[in-house]
Amino acid sequence: MSFFASNQYDVVVCGAGPAGLMAACTLGRLTSGARRILFLDRKEPWKEPIFCAEAVSTRRLSALWPVDSSFVRGNLSGIYFTSPKRYRAEFYSKNCGLQLNRSILHKNIADECVKAGVECHFDTAVQKIERVGDSWDLVVSRQGVEEKIHSTIIIDTTGPGAKLTRNISCLEGMEDGATDLEPAIFAVAEGIPHSREHIELFFGSEFKDGYGWIFPRDGKEVNIGLVLGKNVKNDISLRQRLLDFIAKDYPGATVKGIYGGKIACGQSNKPIAKCGLFKAGDSASCVNPISRSGITESLLCGKIVAEAAFEWLNDSGANRSAIEENATKRWMKEMGNSHMQIARGKDGFNQITDDQFDKAALRLSKLPREKQTIFRIFFNVLWASPALVWKMRSFLHW
Repeated sequence: MSFFASNQYDVVVCGAGPAGLMAACTLGRLTSGARRILFLDRKEPWKEPIFCAEAVSTRRLSALWPVDSSFVRGNLSGIYFTSPKRYRAEFYSKNCGLQLNRSILHKNIADECVKAGVECHFDTAVQKIERVGDSWDLVVSRQGVEEKIHSTIIIDTTGPGAKLTRNISCLEGMEDGATDLEPAIFAVAEGIPHSREHIELFFGSEFKDGYGWIFPRDGKEVNIGLVLGKNVKNDISLRQRLLDFIAKDYPGATVKGIYGGKIACGQSNKPIAKCGLFKAGDSASCVNPISRSGITESLLCGKIVAEAAFEWLNDSGANRSAIEENATKRWMKEMGNSHMQIARGKDGFNQITDDQFDKAALRLSKLPREKQTIFRIFFNVLWASPALVWKMRSFLHW
């Protein structure tokens, strides 16, 4: 007996992160039940820790999904930029961001998928996909039982470094989700002094080619972690780096859990759609290369590919390649081109020394809060190292 309502679908969405949730929900609403849409993930996306700091821009999230108090941990009004000697510059903008409970946000969107007529199975792993004629075969596993299902379109949102679509000849040259995978680790901890309305970011050689962070959670707990550049030599384990950071700065902290893995930290100009297969979110490397932010990026990309897939399904076949190309162009216009410019400045940013960070942060910390704007913070860091201005000229034009 099959677990599924059918063995033939118009669209199968693989991966229930923000990109997949938005793609499935958008398609369900666009098709109004007239198409068979199957949504799969190997686990329920709200029952395990979310490997993310969970902060977003209020403006960007509200443009993509209605903000509900049920999934908001708190409002953010600024960022502390902290140098190696712990000089602190503050960017303040009241209610500029939100600290999310992503598990509840995921459940919220998943419930809307069901309301929109999407068939959801959050206990099913996609083992393999294969292009057969003009459609796709998928081998899926649920409760130890394998089945084969068929779909006209696949939307791959299975995350960073996704292997689902590799070694498929018709997808050669397509984005494979492996752009700038970088090691990251964080702990949920208590006993760390912090502002509930501020993110704190730490820079310097201690966090080589990356940064450290503290994100507030519920007033007691924080998310404290770090990300390093992909080419950084791991002379000590990532876990030990994090524990050393906590012990040095917050000796009274209690660590409740540690989580880590590779995260997507890049953007490429490779296609995100080909042969009736669309990619979104981390699978498409749709991530800000310096901040490593990806929540609203994933929601937006999921929406874009869903709208393209809807157009693709309703096309006779003559314009399908153009629709796929336009999905990539639309993403690049919305955010991808900006990400590419930021990526070109990443190497220059990573060359800023501890002394340069300290000088800039000390100078800024003496200014009134209202004068510590993002642009002033950024250019004070560069001013401490004039040679970097030329190296980062493409980034400055962003």
